[in-house]
Amino acid sequence: MSDPTNLTGKLLIAMPGMSDPRFDKSVVFLCLHSKEGTMGIVINKPAGDIGFDDLLEQLEIPLETDTYHSRLFFGGPVETGRGFVLHSGEYDGEAGTLRVNDMFAMTATRDILQDIASGQGPTQVLPALGYAGWGPGQLEGELQQNAWLTVDADQTIVFEHKNTGKWEAALAKLGISPLMLSAEGGRA
Repeated sequence: MSDPTNLTGKLLIAMPGMSDPRFDKSVVFLCLHSKEGTMGIVINKPAGDIGFDDLLEQLEIPLETDTYHSRLFFGGPVETGRGFVLHSGEYDGEAGTLRVNDMFAMTATRDILQDIASGQGPTQVLPALGYAGWGPGQLEGELQQNAWLTVDADQTIVFEHKNTGKWEAALAKLGISPLMLSAEGGRA
């Protein structure tokens, strides 16, 4: 039986009025949630005009296939100079792969970039610079303050949906229209 308080593998959906502008209308995939803290990747904020192929060029990794094209994402404000690849669960890197569940994993080592460039990587990827992190109990406090909603993650929202529509798609999965949301939280 799974722990209902463990949010690993869930999506966080930012509520309107989020006090941190870096997370305005963001959707965060939670790679790890434990009593030690939480780590996630923002999945709907492209990192400016930088493409994944630009990153490979900077790292001098030759792109051997022309079938892969992706934006590079702003994964969050922590370690923004470090790369993370959220990907489908069938791929297992040599080292450094965090298996989230059967559908998702995250790898932060150079071997995944080489495998993607050579056409041997995972079938679905979301490359990001940086990650979102919360200390022990911090995310739980933000959830109690109505800063976030949570929903089960699915590969369509994470990998296939247009970036500008992921926030709305995640809300729709809960049966919520963005027009129904208020920036003001209440207590019953």
